[in-house]
Amino acid sequence: MIDVTLESVSKRFARAGDTAAVDDVDISIAAGEFFTLLGPSGCGKTTTLRMVAGFYFPTSGRIRFGTEDVTHRPPNKRDTGMVFQNYALFPHMSVAQNVAYGLKIRKVGRAESARRIEEALGQVHLAGYGDRRIDQLSGGQQQRVALARALVIRPRTLLLDEPLSNLDAKLREETRVEIRRIQQEAGTTAIYVTHDQSEAMAMSDRIAVMESGRVRQIGAPQEIYHRPATAFVARFIGRSNVLSLPVVTAAAETVTVGLPDGSETAVAAPADHGLRAGDTALVSVRPEHLGLTSTTEAGALPGRVTEVEFTGMATNLVVEVAGEPVQVAAIDVPDGITVGDQVGLRLNRDRMWVVRP
Repeated sequence: MIDVTLESVSKRFARAGDTAAVDDVDISIAAGEFFTLLGPSGCGKTTTLRMVAGFYFPTSGRIRFGTEDVTHRPPNKRDTGMVFQNYALFPHMSVAQNVAYGLKIRKVGRAESARRIEEALGQVHLAGYGDRRIDQLSGGQQQRVALARALVIRPRTLLLDEPLSNLDAKLREETRVEIRRIQQEAGTTAIYVTHDQSEAMAMSDRIAVMESGRVRQIGAPQEIYHRPATAFVARFIGRSNVLSLPVVTAAAETVTVGLPDGSETAVAAPADHGLRAGDTALVSVRPEHLGLTSTTEAGALPGRVTEVEFTGMATNLVVEVAGEPVQVAAIDVPDGITVGDQVGLRLNRDRMWVVRP
């Protein structure tokens, strides 16, 4: 069952001239799905979320909740709960009063409100905090109050606009687990906005990667990571080398490319790649799918180390191959490897993938 649909949705602001903040976006989100809008600052993800919420109306296109057209329906008529980046809590109210705000607007009775406030605070692990002031809470606790306020009205759709951006790294990880748990237990459809790739990958059922107002790819985290549609998606989701390699032969879902050492290898490609012999293919290969070996190993690409960074779990290196820098994330690195060393690169050819420009 489709819960939220955006059909050819665009948004232009007068102050921005003819530039579209969101340009011809088509998205369908299933009921109960955790769907993330991911992209760099200015890509249109928050504008898209605000159109779903009703804070902005599209310049063109339609938004549906189920079969209902809500394109020009105001926010208070959309049955959504919103968690803002800055939490937007009322400092003069207690925790319980903040959580109760949406219920008061909806004229829910006192007894029912009390029951639902207690339930919502329990969901976010803040039972017993109802009488506290907002300034007595940590940042993580304030974020959970904002989440409880959104959940207490039992919205059809939960909208979250970068709610973890003000938290430190460890608290972000803990809180994202809690948000996902609560969403799954409630069975609520969630639309989440972030620029943090690891956050999106860890939390989402599906991700829409946006760039310059357009959706570049929609898919499950594993699909987007291992089969990026474009060079932008490959580079934005984690780290990736995007190599420009000559096409030797091309078939329906496989392209054979030439490597810098003169050898050839077959690379998986989308069925609609459109490449022919003589073209240049863009091939994505993740740093962790490259291994270090000796320069004499058969099939290894010879290179020279130009950067070494030890991170604990892995060693990140940059190896210059035929004049091009290639990123490598290696678990098992010889002791004493340093800049200037000659090495061989072992390719995991099953993990190479052709992307569009």
